[in-house]
Amino acid sequence: MFVNPTQFAPHEDFDAYPRDENGDAAKLALAGCDLLYTPTVREMYPEGFATAIMVGGVSQGLCGQFRPQMFGGVAVVVTKLLLQALPDVAIFGEKDYQQLQVIRRLARDLDIPVRIDGGATVREADGLAMSSRNQYLTDDERRRAPELYRALTDAAPVLADGVPAAAVLAQARARLQAAGFGKIDYIELRDAETLQPIERVEKPARLLAAAWMGKARLIDNVPVAP
Repeated sequence: MFVNPTQFAPHEDFDAYPRDENGDAAKLALAGCDLLYTPTVREMYPEGFATAIMVGGVSQGLCGQFRPQMFGGVAVVVTKLLLQALPDVAIFGEKDYQQLQVIRRLARDLDIPVRIDGGATVREADGLAMSSRNQYLTDDERRRAPELYRALTDAAPVLADGVPAAAVLAQARARLQAAGFGKIDYIELRDAETLQPIERVEKPARLLAAAWMGKARLIDNVPVAP
């Protein structure tokens, strides 16, 4: 358990990011967790730390455009974690789908002997993807926030039928605006493996979005199969 400072830009919410180490530890214990690793910033980044890792391709665009510092920080801290723990399998949530693909790429490219699996997105009863940043939502914003997931799940079967993406994505964007979302960073259809933009679904794809509801930047995605 570690809130990684190197993936936050100076203007972002590292200091305010929701933390509940004791509460999280209690939940893990109830779930049968055997070991919890909680390194300090100094342990992960000792004095004089000067190494960077850049993963090309899958880190470009999407969140990589709007948070350009993020994936460099993710690549460094996950590489350190994998080498420290040397697991057989590491599971990363599909809610952060671009991050999952970045980690898969770096593990392959750096020959780290671990299998990277994706964990299904865990959702609230109304479909909102669980996230620490959901705590930023007011009661009214929380009621409207699930429209992000609903807009994606409604668009996915239309795209799966081969309808060109541009019109479908424009409709989904308008739906989010009508629901009260502010800035919409992106709604895009991408190849599920390479994350390259596509206009029609001819092989497994992913529909991804990031949009602001009040102070919370919400991200979500759904699979689209041809």
